[in-house]
Amino acid sequence: MKSKKKKLTAFAFVFLLFAGAFAGYKFYEYFYAPNTNIVAADFFYIPTGSNIDDVFNMLEKQNIVVDMSSFKRAAGFLKFNSAKAGRYKITKRMGNREFISMLRSGNQSAIKITFSGNIRSNEKIASIAARYLETDSTSIIEALNDNDFIGKFGFNSQTVIGMFIPNTYEIYWNISANDFIERMYREYEKFWNDSRKSKLRQTGFTQADVSIIASIVYEETNNIDEMPVIAGVYINRINAGMLLQADPTVKFALGDFSIRRILIRHTAYDSPYNTYKYKGLPPSPICMPSIAAIDAVLNYEHHDYYYFCAKDDFSGKHNFAKTLSQHNQNARAYQRALNSRNVR
Repeated sequence: MKSKKKKLTAFAFVFLLFAGAFAGYKFYEYFYAPNTNIVAADFFYIPTGSNIDDVFNMLEKQNIVVDMSSFKRAAGFLKFNSAKAGRYKITKRMGNREFISMLRSGNQSAIKITFSGNIRSNEKIASIAARYLETDSTSIIEALNDNDFIGKFGFNSQTVIGMFIPNTYEIYWNISANDFIERMYREYEKFWNDSRKSKLRQTGFTQADVSIIASIVYEETNNIDEMPVIAGVYINRINAGMLLQADPTVKFALGDFSIRRILIRHTAYDSPYNTYKYKGLPPSPICMPSIAAIDAVLNYEHHDYYYFCAKDDFSGKHNFAKTLSQHNQNARAYQRALNSRNVR
């Protein structure tokens, strides 16, 4: 009798041991075993407005989860019953618990957006941003052109390009158009730190003025060393009440950036952006100036030059002149070089 009782006890112990091992295995399988397939995708996107069933369907359709049944069981146990929009990074050995915790908490990965020079319109800003964000370019353009909204930041639909500082930014994929612009304004405020504001006061210009001058300087040269010198030329002309006569503003007015040679017929075009016709600065930046160009204006070189012209060796560098007669000599040399290359 005792022997039989011992056998039953031993059997029960073995049964419980196996049951515990099986339960432990299932617990591991449901919560910790790798269950993602990063061959299908490195990121999982949950669009705004999605519900939990949408999430399950997308995971299955995109073949992101290997065992969908274990994922759903774990989701139920972990009370994952609502979706948070975002862009989520999938790792190679991610288990259900880790993946679900990330989705449930909304712990998404930011996306990098880079703005560089040669952006000349709100449409281009919107086009670049929309490549990376959930919101579409139309929504961004509408926000950029909404003067009531943009006015809160001290800009209008024309000048708002000056609020964007060329750089790389980490932004959440599902950010709205308005929130995206507000984020860019915060970056603009950070850029204009105490040091730059101190230099700004010494110039006597406003931040908007500096952005406009910098945009012209940026379009004039790729040579960073020459930027403070060119900035100094334009500031000398402003202070003397002279026309800026900046070729890039004429191209902007005409909307033709392929022009290689500004002619009299170009400078006759009537536009507030044509600085051959109208004194002072144009109404807004003609492009998104680089940080180097902005800093070149803030640190412009003090000199007696009022003129500059591209060198006739096509090096991209410039000859600077104090007098019109000196400038005309430089200009004629450059014009002869253009003629020799049949540049019209």
